[in-house]
Amino acid sequence: MNQYVQLFTVFARMGAVTFGGGYAMLPILQAEVVNKYHWATDEELADYYAVGQCTPGVIAVNTATFIGMKQKGIPGGIIATLGVVFPSMVIITVIAAFLTNFAHLTVVKDAFAGIRVAVCILIYQAVRKLLAKSVIDKVTFLIFLLIMAINLLTDISPAWLVVAAGLVGILTKKLGGEQ
Repeated sequence: MNQYVQLFTVFARMGAVTFGGGYAMLPILQAEVVNKYHWATDEELADYYAVGQCTPGVIAVNTATFIGMKQKGIPGGIIATLGVVFPSMVIITVIAAFLTNFAHLTVVKDAFAGIRVAVCILIYQAVRKLLAKSVIDKVTFLIFLLIMAINLLTDISPAWLVVAAGLVGILTKKLGGEQ
């Protein structure tokens, strides 16, 4: 299959079934992009997420763009981005047309409550997998604890926390003599 079509369809399928944003998409990205198509490694996917968190836009869209660019350059980035966005545009347009008429119904409210719980579990699984691949030694464990504490105790933007963690990673490698 043409790789442009494949990029579009893979990301369109993900975009169609991912509820809860970019974090909820991580398990699907790992299954498709890392395990099935080998377009990225777990480490690269974690890097794409980190950079996607720091850059303007939606993490899922940014990650699709990075993966598409890695595979087929700028056209691949555009195609993957269109793929992940297309289902949402269609679904949101349909929902917007009808939701205002049905939002007050108990069954609709209950369905959204159930979906929110499922999204929490998907995010938890994604974080667990990322944590196992990211916290690999004492230094990364200390960076994890430091950033988590700052995140919980302050209102500092996550983008600054990612930048700070990157700088701490660089400094610890430089001070430790590793190249």
